[in-house]
Amino acid sequence: MTIEIINPHIERGRIRHALFDFDGTISLVREGWEGVMIPLMVELLMQTPEHESEAELRALVTEFVERLTGKQTIYQMIQLCEEIEKRGGQPLDPLTYKRIYHDRLWERIEGRIAALKSGEVTPEEMMVPGALAMLEAMRARGVVCYLTSGTDEFYVFNEAAALGITSYFARIYGALDDYKCYSKKMVVEHIIDENHLRGSELVAFGDGFVEMENTKAVGGIAVGVASNEANRRGVSEWKRRRLIQAGADIIIPDFREHKRLAAYLFAEE
Repeated sequence: MTIEIINPHIERGRIRHALFDFDGTISLVREGWEGVMIPLMVELLMQTPEHESEAELRALVTEFVERLTGKQTIYQMIQLCEEIEKRGGQPLDPLTYKRIYHDRLWERIEGRIAALKSGEVTPEEMMVPGALAMLEAMRARGVVCYLTSGTDEFYVFNEAAALGITSYFARIYGALDDYKCYSKKMVVEHIIDENHLRGSELVAFGDGFVEMENTKAVGGIAVGVASNEANRRGVSEWKRRRLIQAGADIIIPDFREHKRLAAYLFAEE
C-alpha cells in the first residue's frame, strides 16, 4: 500500500479547490537542483576571509538549503548573504545570487526543456508518475486547481507550458523579485477568502514543509508527496519525515494510485 494515512480523522468528500506545488510534486524538470545550489554556495563561502573547511561549509549549507526548501528561492539567498557576512565577506544583493544560481541551473535543465518542446521526451517522463492522471481526476470532479511554486513565476509558466499542463489550473503562482508580495501562505489564504471555503473544502498536494504547514493552518487537507525525484519510484524518507512534521494528513510517493487516492479524498469508497 503506497497511500499512508497519517490522520484518519480528516473530513472527506467536501473538496472544491485543490492547490498543487510544482517542483517535486508535479514537475521533475528541476530534479537535482540541490546539486547546483549547494556547491555554488559552498564555493562562494570558501572565498570569505574567515571560512571553515569545505566539509563544514557543505554541512552548514545543506542544512539551511533543506530547511528553507519550499519557500521562495530568495530566502536561501538571503541566508547565504548572512553567512558570507558572518565570515567577513561583503555579500552582493540576494537577487544577484539568485540570478547566478538560475544561470547555473539553466545549464543543467536547458536540454530537458528543449527535449520536451521538441517532443523528443514526453511530458510524463518529466513528471512525478501519475500527476497528469491526478489532475484529470480533479477536473472530472469539478475541482478548481491552482499551481504554486517557490520558483520564479517566469520559469514556472515556461515549464508548465512545456509540460502541457497550463490549462488544468485556474491560476498559476510563482515567486516575484519583490518577494514580500508573494508567499504560499498568501496564496492559501487568498483561495480560502476569495471562495469562502471551509478548511476541508481545500486540499493541497506538495513535497515541501511550507505548503503542508500553510494548508493545515487554515484547516485544509494536506497530502504530502514524498517523491524520490531521481528514481521516479519509492519514497524519499527525508521528505516523508519533514512532511509528517509539517502536519501532512496523507503521505504518497507519487500519484500512481490516483484512483484510490481520489476515491479516498472524495469519500467514494
